Amino acid sequence: MIHLASDAESAALPSLAERMSQAFSADGILAQSPDFEFRPQQQRMAKIVGKALEKTRPVVIEAATGVGKSLAYLLPAVTFAVENKRKAIITTHTINLQEQLIHKDLPIVQKIIQTPFHAELLKGRGNYLCPQRLDRAFQGTPDLFTSSEQAELKLLWEWSQKTHDGSLSDLDFSPSPKVWSQVCSEAHVCTARRCGGTRCFYQAVRRRMAEADVIVMNHTLFFTLLSSTEDVLPEDANFLYPHDFLIVDEAHTIESVAARAFGIHLSESNIRFELQRLFNPRTRKGYFPHQSDAAGSRVVTDALDALEMFFRAVEVSAHFQNPQSRESRVRETGLVEDTLSLPLFKVIERAKSAGDAAKNENTRLEFHDLARRLIAVRSSVVAFLDQGEENHVYWVERSHGENHAVSLHSAPIDVSEQLGKLFFRGDRACILTSATLGAGDGDDLRYFRNRVGASDTVAVSIASPFDFSKQMRLYLVKSMPPPGTKEHEAALPLWIEHFLDLSQGRAFVLFTSYTQMNRIAEQMEAFCEKRRWTLLVQGRKLPRHQMLIEFRKDTHSILFGTESFWTGVDVPGEALSNVIITKLPFAVPDHPLTAARLEHIEENGGNPFIEYSVPEAILKLRQGVGRLIRSKRDQGICAILDNRILTKPYGRAFLKAMPPCPVEIIS
Repeated sequence: MIHLASDAESAALPSLAERMSQAFSADGILAQSPDFEFRPQQQRMAKIVGKALEKTRPVVIEAATGVGKSLAYLLPAVTFAVENKRKAIITTHTINLQEQLIHKDLPIVQKIIQTPFHAELLKGRGNYLCPQRLDRAFQGTPDLFTSSEQAELKLLWEWSQKTHDGSLSDLDFSPSPKVWSQVCSEAHVCTARRCGGTRCFYQAVRRRMAEADVIVMNHTLFFTLLSSTEDVLPEDANFLYPHDFLIVDEAHTIESVAARAFGIHLSESNIRFELQRLFNPRTRKGYFPHQSDAAGSRVVTDALDALEMFFRAVEVSAHFQNPQSRESRVRETGLVEDTLSLPLFKVIERAKSAGDAAKNENTRLEFHDLARRLIAVRSSVVAFLDQGEENHVYWVERSHGENHAVSLHSAPIDVSEQLGKLFFRGDRACILTSATLGAGDGDDLRYFRNRVGASDTVAVSIASPFDFSKQMRLYLVKSMPPPGTKEHEAALPLWIEHFLDLSQGRAFVLFTSYTQMNRIAEQMEAFCEKRRWTLLVQGRKLPRHQMLIEFRKDTHSILFGTESFWTGVDVPGEALSNVIITKLPFAVPDHPLTAARLEHIEENGGNPFIEYSVPEAILKLRQGVGRLIRSKRDQGICAILDNRILTKPYGRAFLKAMPPCPVEIIS
């Protein structure tokens, strides 16, 4: 067990870094477990984290797969939190890692230190049921809900009587968005004053947060809380609480998450959803009918008509390059006339008046909360049309599904200054870590550091303990035609079949184009069927998590995937023995944010291809190749079907970033 220091003992004890070094040593406390394997890389990381926490300073750590980074930051973080009565805030990108930390890794830490500590997983408040709102929804059922929605409410009420968690993940069915929006926790309706003394699940979580030593959440929620006015942060907060410290795992995603968090994202369907909570012309349900407010229903109907006209005008004026285009950049202010703000204003004023006139305080709160939401919508519409934020890029998106929804977006082109102020001030402890941060730019991780505003922050790269020289072999096909040509696509099935035969299936085949993936999959169905290998193709029948379950079960299966399978997927063992990369994963510069970042670099005298496109592609390639070897027992092959890695000068940077394994070049 690790001895935790009391205030009187702290001066006499070895430093936290020294104690972590001992704990992770070959004869330390962890070695008492039969599952522990001494890894000097893990020991080194734990020392670095311990030192950063004691010195109250930020540090960036790349800890390659196999280092055991979760335990290497959790043990010093929990020890430091408990000894110093400070909260450890841990943010991750994926749900899988959050659940691993809560259900697997933190219980291990609890056994090691033996002093009880309190860890909580925090979800956004919209994930939690508010029983008071559920009760109020029942009272207003005839005016607010259809018969099928009332049946859902009854199921929710029955579930509420037995659930301990009270969150969506504990539900065994998926409620409709409308019903859930009427019963979940809302900032100005479900408050500590109103719900604090009840069995409110979100208020219970808030109370547990105040007592917790460790809080785990996702990156998006972290940024939401930072910018939120609904849960007002104390003035002396380091990040979210006084004296807390931050660990950002899966930090390679933090730039993209931050860019989204600091921008505008406003969809036609979401605005319609909020308006129809007040009045839905089709069902004749909503808060205005509930109050017998015919004038309110009329202004909502007018606003819905204006919404339709506004977004159809946006779609026409955005000048999408072709019928298949999803995004169109908006470079000038005033894309269309603002015909939406006034109808929204009339709804807002009517909702406020209806709330003020309501005899029931609960109804008043619901009206006022919807008015606040529509005020935020109206403000975002104006901000988008006026393009008020400097150094932001603005664009319109549209979906090609049945809904054909259009949405407005903006994002800062460069988030490094904002993230630098947030994470890398010298007076706060912050650890950013991931298995993949280097872009072939050396151990100082300078590309990542520059992107997130950490140019003056200490960075460390810790190599994997895996023996890639024995566990992995890399194949490069020099004779492959250039990507983007018909000849390249024609050659892909032949080479994919070749390498699948080498591994007897058991492969991920990773694409950069969803359309190309489907074309190749159709051509290869007969090949796989002949060998009795199951072919799993992203987007066909199964959701992503179910595809992975099937892939793990069927040892010789093959999985064709795009974006979401390049990273965050862990399949140790023989089920995954081959990763085939069909093309170097350069970001397509037609997305407005990517294009704006490239322009920004060029305007500042840089080379956008070398300074952005190549490093981003290297990071993505490293993540894709990293799916292959996940444990010391894994063995497999990787094939890259893009000859640019051999024929282009920048190819050397890609090769330098690959694991140190034998390479076979096929001419």
